[in-house]
Amino acid sequence: MNSHEQFATLRNGETIPRGQIPQLAYLAFRRVILDGVDAGQRIAALFGDNPAGTDRVDLYAVLADKSNGQLHVGMTTLDAERFCSMTPECPQAHLFEREIAEQYGVHPDGHPWFKPVRFHASYRPGHDAWGRKPGEAPIIGVTDYYRVEGDEIHEVAVGPVHAGVIEPGHFRFQCYGEQVFHLEISLGYQHRGAERTLVGGPNKRTIHTVETVAGDTTIGHATAYCQAVEALAGCVVSRRADVLRGIFLELERLANHTGDLGALAGDVGFLPTASYCGRLRGDFLNLSALICGSRFGRGMVRPGGVSFDVDDARKKLALERLESALRDVQNAAELLFNSASVQARFEGTGTVTRETAVALGLVGPAARACGVPYDVRHDFPSGIFRFARPPMAISPDGDVFSRADIRWQEIRNSVAFIRDELPAISISDGPLRAEVGPMQPDHLAVSLVEGWRGEVCHIALTDAQGRFSRYKIVDPSFHNWTGLAMSLRDQQISDFPLCNKSFNLSYCGHDL
Repeated sequence: MNSHEQFATLRNGETIPRGQIPQLAYLAFRRVILDGVDAGQRIAALFGDNPAGTDRVDLYAVLADKSNGQLHVGMTTLDAERFCSMTPECPQAHLFEREIAEQYGVHPDGHPWFKPVRFHASYRPGHDAWGRKPGEAPIIGVTDYYRVEGDEIHEVAVGPVHAGVIEPGHFRFQCYGEQVFHLEISLGYQHRGAERTLVGGPNKRTIHTVETVAGDTTIGHATAYCQAVEALAGCVVSRRADVLRGIFLELERLANHTGDLGALAGDVGFLPTASYCGRLRGDFLNLSALICGSRFGRGMVRPGGVSFDVDDARKKLALERLESALRDVQNAAELLFNSASVQARFEGTGTVTRETAVALGLVGPAARACGVPYDVRHDFPSGIFRFARPPMAISPDGDVFSRADIRWQEIRNSVAFIRDELPAISISDGPLRAEVGPMQPDHLAVSLVEGWRGEVCHIALTDAQGRFSRYKIVDPSFHNWTGLAMSLRDQQISDFPLCNKSFNLSYCGHDL
């Protein structure tokens, strides 16, 4: 028996009774995860739970196996306040283990980079992995930072307050002259407790919390949430609603990728593309507003389907605007990629190797720019992507140029997808929204969506009344921030803004 066969197997958007999730002793649970990752699987989620009325800590793991589109789910109950860290053998686990320690006060022995993630008090009163006294609140950003010693080594601290309108985050560089030896990224300033807010739901506020986990990924997170609820309620969404969800996911991708190309151009002082793409991002946002009234798609995706339809007149107008925006983006992109000065700044800057990307479990454009062929739409398809999907964009070199190139490829692919799917939407393909009944009690559901930054993972656990007892969200930025840190190794510190923008990760999506 392969080690992963000790876990239960399901597909994206499926459920399993909690009583059927294999419960292993911790060392066996650990071995399944390590063997699975060695075999090419990814840790989609690794998280803790402190069941109501108990003092125990349960750990759950979801392994994603792209070779067969399967998800492997297992659990363990910790029998002590300490457990053997997986991180020395599996870097993918490093941030998950720190999060578990912070939330539930258990200590991963042997973790090489042990420090807080979001700087909040333990969710289990009286249990703190750092030995703080009961009621003693941590101070965000106050921790032991890694330091390189030497007479000619200097440290540069940036943030958490930044110039311009940007979310807070703290960056510490260990430098020799202009050369960066190491970058450490410390976040947590945007922590709102979104996951804990969802416990006891769904209620009227639940969908609004989900839509604002990361505001620029409203559709991605709302779709993942709705798929989980629909699986738990046994609700089947119509093809008509699935197509509209898929179109909105691609519109979200178009707006953000276009904005990123403009921002990358701005970071190297290439003003034509910077100016054009700032406006063109708004054109794609306005396409969402044309259909649902919100530039970010708020209110569009709801359990059971979608809230807004598109008639023939709006189809025609949307397609005309889409083609016009694509022509303008193409002009801006060709100016960018044909400029020798831009090529000189992009190529070879901020390189992350394929091996590093795989070891860290990078997702989305950040992974595909390293030659890692991973895309939820292809590997774990749901909704309309079971039947139609854009081609997977791959770029091999792992540098800023590759991360920009992925965006340009995906812009063209997303337009082609919308061009094909939007005219075909028909009332004969079913209702906009199906009725959603009560959720199954004591079940677990896993939902994956390819957001514009990469894999969005939602896991819902229900109690005996069919309400959320634990809700786990993994935004793609949670996987990718360490990739940004690695991209600065042996780079000039002046390359940081360019590398940072080439990843364009979410502070609030990480901090939840």
